[in-house]
Amino acid sequence: MGLPQQIICYALWLGSVFALAEWLRARKVDGEWVRKVIHIGVGNIILLAWALQVPRWLGVSFSLVFAGLALLSYRVAILQSLNGVGRRSFGTCFYALSIGLLLYWFWLPERQLFAVIGILVMTWADALAGLVGKTWGQHRYQLGSIQKSWEGSLTMWGVSSLVIGAVLLGYFGFSTPLLGISLLVGGIAMGLEVFSWYGLDNLTVPLASGGLCFILVQGLNL
Repeated sequence: MGLPQQIICYALWLGSVFALAEWLRARKVDGEWVRKVIHIGVGNIILLAWALQVPRWLGVSFSLVFAGLALLSYRVAILQSLNGVGRRSFGTCFYALSIGLLLYWFWLPERQLFAVIGILVMTWADALAGLVGKTWGQHRYQLGSIQKSWEGSLTMWGVSSLVIGAVLLGYFGFSTPLLGISLLVGGIAMGLEVFSWYGLDNLTVPLASGGLCFILVQGLNL
């Protein structure tokens, strides 16, 4: 597929995600759910990029544009679905930046899977952990000014490990050390998600997940 077609596919995907989010917001759907639609929809674009083998510069460029839109949305009433949860957070901007950084570092032959891991961990694990914690979180714990639930944190660990394991085992084949890496990095992602001041976990979790998996897998000489 040529570059014009790749750009069109990227634009159509992102346009559809934001159109759905704005449609949900207009129908008074809870702002947290609307943000998760954006969070999951935007993050899954990495699978499209992997399938189409888009060039690194294109992915990084789209990430920077998205980060700029996120920042602008704090000042101007555009894409109000980005900031509809009533709390101060730069999480969406951080997430876009983390996607751009992961693509810049890892969007090279035989390294792309580590960008995919970092982005998908944040896409699915963080989103589901937040929803589980908000909906079913009954067992709370406090770290300074941050309040979390064990239900949400364990969901973060479980989904992170599942995502990492699926990508690593799907790419390299079954391996007990890779299962260990999945559980270990998933646990670290859980720990980082706890410290989520101003949405900072949207930067730390994907970068740490992708980077640690790369370092640990390199040590296995696969």
